[in-house]
Amino acid sequence: MKLVFLGPPGAGKGTLAVLVAEAYNIPHISTGEIFRTAIREKTPLGLKVQAIIDAGQLVSDDITIELVKERLAKSDAKKGFILDGFPRTIPQAEALAEIVNIDSAVNFDIDDELVVKRLSGRRVCKTCSQNYHVDFMPPKVEGKCDKCGSDLIIREDDKIEAITKRLEVYRKQTEPLIGFYREKNKLTDVDASPSSGTVFESFQKLFPQT
Repeated sequence: MKLVFLGPPGAGKGTLAVLVAEAYNIPHISTGEIFRTAIREKTPLGLKVQAIIDAGQLVSDDITIELVKERLAKSDAKKGFILDGFPRTIPQAEALAEIVNIDSAVNFDIDDELVVKRLSGRRVCKTCSQNYHVDFMPPKVEGKCDKCGSDLIIREDDKIEAITKRLEVYRKQTEPLIGFYREKNKLTDVDASPSSGTVFESFQKLFPQT
């Protein structure tokens, strides 16, 4: 099962990818993981990426596509995979189609309002990095870590202004992929608003294991 996961930040793609990868015994491949592995293994492309990152520059589409191609050629991806974070643009999707024929692009659909609620409610301990959520997983004492008693903070990425900006970037850059895959009859919509367990059950019904 060769899948691309789409959806805005806060849709729960990462959590679902871990559940699906384990249940279906296919690798969860994120762009970050591809970069880290190539750098760690010191492949020619990995060394090139390391130099680009060290120079404070962005990795180009061409190199990212080559890295994806290199990763998908590995034996563990032969019977299937989940691509998370790639493609992000139409040109990347077109390049991916030249490498492999995916079975489906899974669109984890969720309202912006719920994304903001999910992400802005996150809190993290400044000492031990334990995660909390004001609605879904609150600490026993407001503003204090259950484990070490230190103050809980809001990360910069979880401030409403930052979340709004991230959503704007997603809608502008990545959402066109939804139309791209829909036109090719390769899009599967999944309601990402319930709990991860419920979303996973929906996924299993849509993609039954053979």
